[in-house]
Formats: sequence, structure tokens, C-alpha cells
Amino acid sequence: MPPAELMPSAEPQAPRRRNPYARLFEIPGATAFTIGNLIARLPMGMFSVSAVIMIAGARGSYALAGAVTATGLAATAVVAPWTARLVDRHGQARIAVPATAVAALGSLSLLLCVHYGAPDWTLFASYAATATTPNTGGMSRARWAHLLKGDDRAVHTANSFEQAADELCFMLGPVLAAFLCGALFPEAGTLIGVVLLLTGVLVFAAQRSTEPPPRERTATKEKSPLHARGMPTLIAAFLATGAVFGSMEVVTIAYADAQGHKAAAGAILALQAAGSCAAGLLYGTLKPSGPLRRRHILCVTAMAALMTLPLLAAALTGSLLVLAGALLVAGMATAPTMVTGMTLIQQRTPEGRLNEGMTLAVTGLLGGIACGAAAGGWVVEHLGGARGYAVPVAAACCALLLSIAQACATSTPGPRPARPRAANAA
Repeated sequence: MPPAELMPSAEPQAPRRRNPYARLFEIPGATAFTIGNLIARLPMGMFSVSAVIMIAGARGSYALAGAVTATGLAATAVVAPWTARLVDRHGQARIAVPATAVAALGSLSLLLCVHYGAPDWTLFASYAATATTPNTGGMSRARWAHLLKGDDRAVHTANSFEQAADELCFMLGPVLAAFLCGALFPEAGTLIGVVLLLTGVLVFAAQRSTEPPPRERTATKEKSPLHARGMPTLIAAFLATGAVFGSMEVVTIAYADAQGHKAAAGAILALQAAGSCAAGLLYGTLKPSGPLRRRHILCVTAMAALMTLPLLAAALTGSLLVLAGALLVAGMATAPTMVTGMTLIQQRTPEGRLNEGMTLAVTGLLGGIACGAAAGGWVVEHLGGARGYAVPVAAACCALLLSIAQACATSTPGPRPARPRAANAA
């Protein structure tokens, strides 16, 4: 008989708590498609800044540069859901690669038209062609949803990681674009952005083992994601959330300029993105509890409350340092809001239309950014920089009201979508 000290203990040992993000990347192929997606996503924060610097430098008109980028945004709002529908129907690799090639040609055409002094209308046409750029963030989220089907906690962690990646790319992208255009030549930001986009999409598309299976036309004859219960109100909430981002950016640039420190605006906005990125990663480690729609309302409530901090900092102190701290804290509520919102989109979207549903959310977000930028600019011009921070507060309150309306609209169970009957059904 072995000694007592060598006998196995009958008392069960508590399992060690593992890093939830490490668990995600233990899935075969997850690291490879994530690397490709991050490379492809970084230029998304570069193109608009590069285009403005390039066009304004060559033509001497920020109005023309802004109009060209706005045209591209409007074209994206029309084309992106159609591209996402094709991705759902035919597969990510089959659609994303040619769509990216068309977008890359549009960016190169813009570069050449600006460089060689082509007529203004060619700039609009070229930048509109970039609207075929696939929603790489949405495709990555669709892969996680496919790989982690049935594991709500892992999906929550994956969505948190993707939101943090969004914040990181949109924080680094403009800085990288401005550096390249200033240190090398005005077209450098666009040119390197095209190379990164093509490389990232090709690496991402090559990972076929993790790609969700495409849905044939006969399998996707379900209602559009826009017709799902609560979806229109949820998209409207994304529109209001986008207005928070767009107005905050314009108002902060204008406020810093009024203080005589316009160059500091980028660093101040980067702090807001950094706060959101850190909060998103932390949020992904927490175990979600309670109904998802209630968590979404709580996150939007926190966002609306924290958005008052920049307003108070600008109105009461006039200090850019205090404003930077306020934006850092205020940004911590935006990532959890986006994470819970995207998870709701995934739940509400009919099966087989996930890329389309998430692209509709991103389209609403982009539309809100444009509207928020316009509203923030108007308030700053007519009422002053400090009062401009009331615009993101109002937009966040609108998002809260819409999220409450969405929760009320979906609080009672609705009819389940019809499922195709089995071939051998009686």
C-alpha cells in the first residue's frame, strides 16, 4: 500500500482561471485570420485622412477634399450592404478579394488624378469606387460567431476583442497616414494604405478553414435583416452612437484650435480611443450576466453619463489637459456599448445574413459620424467650442432612448422565423 502522502487527494482542486483571449486563439486558424484582418483594417483609418491631405495640398481646398470624402461615405452606405449580401451568399474569399481589388483601383485612380491635375469630377468618381471595400471587421466577427456557435461567453470575448481592434486601428490609422504624407510625399498615405489593404485581405481570405459556409440563394430567401424584430430601432441607435463619435472629433479639433493648440487635437482624441480600447479588452474578460438588452441599456446609460465630462471640462476649466483626462474616461463607455450592440445585431439577424446585418450596423454608424460631424461643426461655429460638447451628450441621450425602445419592442417573444422542412418530413 503506498504511503498516505502519495495517495491522490479526494478533495477536488479548483480549476485555474484561464485568460479568455488565450482560449480564442487556441482555435486552429484563428491567429492567422486575425493577423490578416488587422492588416486589412488598419488602412480604414488612413484613407480619409490621406485623401484630405493629398487633395487639399494639391488643390488648395479643404472644401473640395471634404466633399470628395463625403461622397465616398455616401457611396459606401449604398454599396456596403449589397457587398455584404454577396459575401453571405457566395462566401468571404470569393467576394472580398475582387471587391478589394476594385476599391484599390479606385484609390490608385484618385492618387493619379490628384497627382496629374485631372478635373475635379474624376476625384469624386474615383473615391466613390472605393465603396466596394468589404467590411473586414464584420467578416471577422462572422467567423468568430461561426467558430464559437453556442458559447455565448466566448462570443462576448471575441466581440470585445474585435471592438478593441477597431479602436486601435482607428487610433493608429490617422496618425500613420499623417506621418507618411508629411515625412515622405502627399500620396504616400494612400499608396501604403492600398498595399496594406490588399495584403491583409489576401491573407485573411486564404484562411478557408475558418470561413463560414456560404448560403445558397434558396437558403437565404428569408426576410431582410432590416425586417427583423427590433432591428430598425437598433440601427437607429447605431446612427446616434456614430453621431457621438463624429461630433466629438470635430468639436475637439475646433476647441483645441481655439485654444491655440490645434496640433494637440490628434493626441487628445487618441486618448479617447485608448480609453475605449482598454475598456473593451477589460469588458471581454468579464462574465456577462443578465439579459443582453438590459446590458446594452446599462452601457448606453454609462456612455450618456460620461459624455457630460468633456462638456464640464471645457465649460468650467478651459484646460486642454483636463479635457484630455475627461475624454480618456468618457471613451471607456463606448467600447462596451459597441460590443453589446454588435452582439444584439448578431442575435437579431436571420441565419445566413450575418455579414449583411453587421454591415448595416456599420453603415448606420458611418452615417451617424457624418451627421454628428456636421452638427458639431454648426454648433461650434455659431455657439462656441465649449458648447459644442453638448452635441455628443445629446446624441448619446438619443442612443439611450432608442436602446430602451428597442428593448421594449423585443421584450415579448415574437414568432420564430420559418425553418425549411426536412426532405423526409411527413
